[in-house]
Amino acid sequence: MLAIRLHRRRRTAVALTTAAVLAALTAPALTATPATATTTAAAYDDAYYDDAAGKSGEALKDALHAIISDQTKLSYSAVWDALKATDQDPNNSGNVILLYSGVSRSKSLNGGDTGDWNREHVWAKSHGDFGTSTGPGTDIHHLRPTDVKVNSIRGNKDFDNGGSAVANGGGSLTDSDSFEPRDAVKGDVARMIFYMAVRYEGTDGWPDLEVNGQVNNGSNPYMGKLAVLKAWHQEDPPDAFEQRRNDVIHDSYQHNRNPFIDHPEWVESIW
Repeated sequence: MLAIRLHRRRRTAVALTTAAVLAALTAPALTATPATATTTAAAYDDAYYDDAAGKSGEALKDALHAIISDQTKLSYSAVWDALKATDQDPNNSGNVILLYSGVSRSKSLNGGDTGDWNREHVWAKSHGDFGTSTGPGTDIHHLRPTDVKVNSIRGNKDFDNGGSAVANGGGSLTDSDSFEPRDAVKGDVARMIFYMAVRYEGTDGWPDLEVNGQVNNGSNPYMGKLAVLKAWHQEDPPDAFEQRRNDVIHDSYQHNRNPFIDHPEWVESIW
């Protein structure tokens, strides 16, 4: 398995240890690796990420792009059922967990009305103008169930700290040009953005998506803020729910993985 650099901040290292143990306990279909302070990766990473071995920076980004671009694509209508599996409430199999609010809601309440949950594009559709077309518009690594009203409040805003409380948003904040998700999913959001920036490089007919250091990116194929997203990634390491979600997407739907859930240290190596 690839050697992983220790994080400088002790708190993050401890958090990663906890995440690794939880991931191993909640993935019975996989052969668990011994938990260490610096890995959440499963045993098959040696094979899946073989072409990324020993690389860093742009070379690592290129290698990961090639690896995760080998995927099965879903239609937008198929996303509904996929999210019912990927985001299932571990304590209630009839519900999904809503990303921004943290609410557990019936799987049957999917739609567009108040009280429903819908399909949130964490990398906003307008940031690259890919809409809901098969490809980035249907990639479930960044599509999550969210409350209809909370989704509307987020809109296509970039991610940043600060703002006022979002009604029924579970602690999420927003202002005129940015959105801050609740603490428990800040890292999840960051890793979804990093995945999109590596998966879609302008090589398959879709825009070259990139993370940058600003908000108000509009229709440009950019998402910010990079420094804030990196901080969220450090503060909120991958947990059991996120690791299980990655496994379900890989095993049952797209057959590719989010490498930044498996190898959190690669964020710093690339950005």
